[in-house]
Amino acid sequence: MRGKLDFKLYVITGENYHPGRGMLEVMEAALKGGADIVQLRDKDISKRDLLEKATRLKDLTAKYNVPLIVNDHPDVALAVGADGVHLGQDDMPIAVARQIMGPDRIIGISTHRIEQAREAEEAGADYIGVGPVYATGTKPGRQPVTTAYVSQVAAEIRIPWVAIGGITPDNAIEVLNAGASRLCAVSAVVGSEDPEAVCRRLKALIEALDRSAAHATVESEASGMFVTVNGRRSRTRASTLLELAEQYELQGRRVVAELDGEFVPRRSWGEAPLRSGATVEFVHFVGGG
Repeated sequence: MRGKLDFKLYVITGENYHPGRGMLEVMEAALKGGADIVQLRDKDISKRDLLEKATRLKDLTAKYNVPLIVNDHPDVALAVGADGVHLGQDDMPIAVARQIMGPDRIIGISTHRIEQAREAEEAGADYIGVGPVYATGTKPGRQPVTTAYVSQVAAEIRIPWVAIGGITPDNAIEVLNAGASRLCAVSAVVGSEDPEAVCRRLKALIEALDRSAAHATVESEASGMFVTVNGRRSRTRASTLLELAEQYELQGRRVVAELDGEFVPRRSWGEAPLRSGATVEFVHFVGGG
């Protein structure tokens, strides 16, 4: 149910990646490996068949006390008692989904640029997907957003978000270093011969970065230093607030900033020095009339 969003590894079904093996077998392996939120996604079957799959998958996720999200279909989510629904940019508005789902269930939405992320946050989304970070067969033809978008979201968005799209154990560190603290995988997990092992590896990478960030102080000058940006520990070589804003591509954005709890006028960002351990809040400003 809504509010239970303390997750690190989000796994989505993809039966086309594991012919010859059943969905429940593969997803149970992912759950054993540490997947702590699961989405049922199947755009090529009837709603009747989707309902049947959702019922079986809900029974499995309940066994592991893991939330189940249904892609695209609020009615199916409600019918099986799923924890929430995930929407695309071309699906119904968040406000309409909330009317259907009620106040207690989770609503997530995919985003591909910062404007969509801002709109989702303002509309009341419980979490957003950020991607595709890399090219992926799950989203054929869609241009990757790259880790630059991950960094933008890390600097600005305050609701939970998860990086998605072409993420594997081999490139996960790059995504985490860009500011992600949650990862979503499809083919890397369900297309693997050992989904449990892949999940364990991804979860270990996330938790290792969390531990290192929690205890990090000052790295060498070449590696930069650690500061906390919008609640996320991040490495930077910036020496001023202005350079940090440029790192997150916030120049020209309507953003206000606090440095260690003090508001800093934009004209003074270039004169506001950063120190190791500093806390920075960048907040998107929405003007009113």
